[in-house]
Amino acid sequence: RKNGMIGNIYSMGLALQALEISSEFYAPRKWDRDQAFNVVCNHNYQQPMAIAQVLPALVGKSYLNAGRLDYHGNAPEPTAPLSSVPTLPLSPPTATIAVEFSITNTLKNYFHYSTSVCVPDNSTLLQVMEVARNEKPQMFSFETKETPWGPMVISIHGLAANATERTYWQFLSSWSPLQEGGQPGRVGGPGGCAWGSPCPSLTHPSTAGVGAYKPKDWEHIQAVFSTY
Repeated sequence: RKNGMIGNIYSMGLALQALEISSEFYAPRKWDRDQAFNVVCNHNYQQPMAIAQVLPALVGKSYLNAGRLDYHGNAPEPTAPLSSVPTLPLSPPTATIAVEFSITNTLKNYFHYSTSVCVPDNSTLLQVMEVARNEKPQMFSFETKETPWGPMVISIHGLAANATERTYWQFLSSWSPLQEGGQPGRVGGPGGCAWGSPCPSLTHPSTAGVGAYKPKDWEHIQAVFSTY
């Protein structure tokens, strides 16, 4: 895939494991492993599930052989030397950023609310939503549910997604679906589903990324209630 991305950032861990363990089946054609490794090493994973899927690939293993010993009783040498994995830069000192956050329901019982919140730099989208809720609880209330991929938003402003009515919340940045925190794990699926049920065949709850996505200074994040 382009720029080393395979599917999306959530699917990279399992995809790298599969390519590392099955290299003999697609020889003599080589895949650009360095480019793919740069993608995951330059991404700041937050969810334990995503980290657990990426780590085996970074040491040249898969879940199938992670604990396997050779006939001498020793663990096999990793096929990918750790020295080839780029070193992640240290995070700079935190500063304050302003984020525009709005919620919009264009379906039945229309409403639209917008606010600007100040949060520490490197804050997550979930923290932005929490500050908005604390400052204006009548407008920016929301509910979450814990999943292996992190907190999943199930309702905003008292309005929950409904599989029967084919409705869902969608997170966007300047009207473009978020890559993380608003996009389902299914490759090629509709971007930005904010609740697992209305988006069939998801590999993970899409809105779990609200605990990982980190808005930039003056970025405009929209939560839009939509139908599919």
